[in-house]
Amino acid sequence: MPGTPADRPPTMADIAAHLGISRQLVSLVFRDAPGASEETRRRVRKAAAELGFSPHVGARSLRRSRSTDLGVIFAPAHSTEPEIIEHVYAAASAHGYDVILSAQTAARSTGDAVEELLGHRCAGLIVAGSHLDHAGMRALSRRAVVPVVEVGAASRRNDHYDVVRSSGDRGIDDMVTYLAELGHRRITYVDPAAMPSAALRRRGYDRAADRLGLSTDVLSVPGKYRRADYFEEAGASAARRLLERDELPTAVVAPNDHAAVGLLLTLARAGVRIPAHLSITGFDDSPIARLSSVDLTTVRQDPALMGTAAVEAAVRRIQDNALAPAETVVDTYLVKRNSAAPPRPGG
Repeated sequence: MPGTPADRPPTMADIAAHLGISRQLVSLVFRDAPGASEETRRRVRKAAAELGFSPHVGARSLRRSRSTDLGVIFAPAHSTEPEIIEHVYAAASAHGYDVILSAQTAARSTGDAVEELLGHRCAGLIVAGSHLDHAGMRALSRRAVVPVVEVGAASRRNDHYDVVRSSGDRGIDDMVTYLAELGHRRITYVDPAAMPSAALRRRGYDRAADRLGLSTDVLSVPGKYRRADYFEEAGASAARRLLERDELPTAVVAPNDHAAVGLLLTLARAGVRIPAHLSITGFDDSPIARLSSVDLTTVRQDPALMGTAAVEAAVRRIQDNALAPAETVVDTYLVKRNSAAPPRPGG
């Protein structure tokens, strides 16, 4: 590394010595503070690139009078959260905020992730895909002090934290209605009971079945939401229970794409042809649903809208802490692919 000792990373003092200017002037450039000419700023940034210098983000944050960091807690095991976070970055940047991520896993709780982000003095927290119920989220918001936004939960409008969710009940209602329009009358619903939005989506199925005059058929599947394979195994378990019956339904609705894929694979191995023998649908329009080998009919909740709404909810209350928490509902829509078709004659 030119101009600096090989056993340590370069510093602002190294840049100053390299250019023959003061360290204070280099510091002005990296703080975007007045007092340096455009030519000096250009030279400092060019020297920083040549020396491999990166500003100490943590130290810079501590010097600021107001935090511009948004902390985001997410579950890497769930494919929808990373897509939402991709759009959180863009929305945060548009408001002048940086993003700090902290993961919750089978061995690392939401509380652990919160403590890490509070240590970074984040201005607000966005919690995506948490297993916490309302009481847990309320306790988290009291502990955090800063604004908290929950993403992807059931309908929980309250006075403690913001909620951003999709219209999951309406999405499932629309899917059941679509299947009924194709001619299906025996539509089974798979209910992964540990999923935070399970009750909301189940309401959509019950409502549609009642309106359409269909008999309800619900397969409730227990399990641990934080397990990486929970949804696939929930679908596989539901498929095995269906195979034990004397007669299959003509369609199955899963409130999660991964559960739908677990169903599809297990039934296909047993010789059930999708959709010739049975239609299967999901929810989310996650990457796995779009694979040509899966081609899943599903309900899409737009990750761009979810991520943007989460940032805007957090920024709204960061800028005015007198504002009350609110609930934002993002519309869903059907994505029709080849896993659903009219039932075969006599089905």
